[in-house]
Amino acid sequence: MHLWRLGIAETVAGYRKGLFTPEDVLDSTLVRIAAINPVLNAIVTENEEEARQVARQSTQRWKDRTPRSALDGVFITVKDNIPVRGLRCTWGSRTHADYVPERDESPIAHLRGAGIGILGKTNVPEFTLQGFTDNLVFGATGNPWAPRLTPGGSSGGAVAAVASGMGVAAMATDGGGSIRRPCAHTGLYGLKPSPGFVGRADGLPPLLGDFETMGVIARSAGDLRAVLSLAAHRHPADRASFAFSDEERSAAPKNGHRCRILYVPAFGDFPVDPDIRESVAGAAKLLEGMGHNIEMGEVPFDVDRLNAIWNLIGPAGLAWLVDSRSLDTGLLTPSLLPMVEAGRKAGAGAYLQLLADVQEFRNDLRLLFERYDFILTPSVAALPWPKAESHPQTIDGVAAGPRGHAVFTPFVNAGGLPAINLPTAPSASGLPIGCQLVGPFRSDLLLVSMAEAYEKAFEPYAWPEL
Repeated sequence: MHLWRLGIAETVAGYRKGLFTPEDVLDSTLVRIAAINPVLNAIVTENEEEARQVARQSTQRWKDRTPRSALDGVFITVKDNIPVRGLRCTWGSRTHADYVPERDESPIAHLRGAGIGILGKTNVPEFTLQGFTDNLVFGATGNPWAPRLTPGGSSGGAVAAVASGMGVAAMATDGGGSIRRPCAHTGLYGLKPSPGFVGRADGLPPLLGDFETMGVIARSAGDLRAVLSLAAHRHPADRASFAFSDEERSAAPKNGHRCRILYVPAFGDFPVDPDIRESVAGAAKLLEGMGHNIEMGEVPFDVDRLNAIWNLIGPAGLAWLVDSRSLDTGLLTPSLLPMVEAGRKAGAGAYLQLLADVQEFRNDLRLLFERYDFILTPSVAALPWPKAESHPQTIDGVAAGPRGHAVFTPFVNAGGLPAINLPTAPSASGLPIGCQLVGPFRSDLLLVSMAEAYEKAFEPYAWPEL
């Protein structure tokens, strides 16, 4: 039996029954990493010595029937923009190539305190600002389903690790789709939470403000919930963080309740790959078959207005980082330099206008959710492209710009909303596809419950043949 294949529930049941130990699971996982990571370049800083120590200690606790938590002895990876005490945290940049944090970011501290082991850090694009995964420190990451293609970004290393069995789950961040799009490209479940659901402290500088939140990537909705149950905490240093009531924590769609779902298959004239259109339409039918009310419609907001917000927030954040930390721009990826200059040229008035526009946009979405329970869209507009290229040049035969593949996800971040990627049927060539289900603020746990119900009706992806 390949123990690296087991989900969290099966793993913990094995520990409890004495069928195998955390040391056994770690040994199996390390063998898998040794075989697969050289192909994919997903884990860029390994943590074997500490992981073995965690496994030994967890094995003894399970033997003594004193586990620290229900996930004691589970092993995960962490995205390389999330500080882990004692592990290099490069942020995909030569400017941070030797940075070793002295503290865990707060959700990681919770997980480690619960007995979860960290296998290593996963690859990202520089400063996690691009939709593919390549950088000047470690190079490009490949998609487990086709290693010459990208798994997307910025959580490309995270999804490549989970989809190929190098850890049962991953902690990652999503600032514009960085969890949902890579999950779509690799057949995984991934939650981009509401701001404050996962309280954060002791992290890297927040380039995108509360557009970026920390979430979980997993092969199943159940595994996603299990890790979130430990990672999601209110933190006193994060004044936006909140705690759910017991009623909210048990939130689930009631039997027979027909959720009102607005299904938006395209955003205006932006092209969408035909295989993706067909696959997501199939997911809409599946949800309808589960008893939900699906209403097809147009994009319910001004995409140009959203793009104006998005075209300023990233450049302004990057310029601030470079100038406030006196970073050597000669070390940066050349494609980021125009972004730095654009951010420097933006005045205070433009940024204050951005903040005002964001608040108005969020209120518009709040009103929309008085009519609908969820919004359903594709997670990404294009199938994976060559891994060293920043974006596909065309989609469905139409020229596509740098953000053409990413049109569906940023409104969630600007709107301060939660969203979850659900795997959908693969393309004709066998590449994974996914859709995003978006809910109102603080509907995070209901989205996970929806994913669990969906999972029962959806045939999961097999393991990729590597």
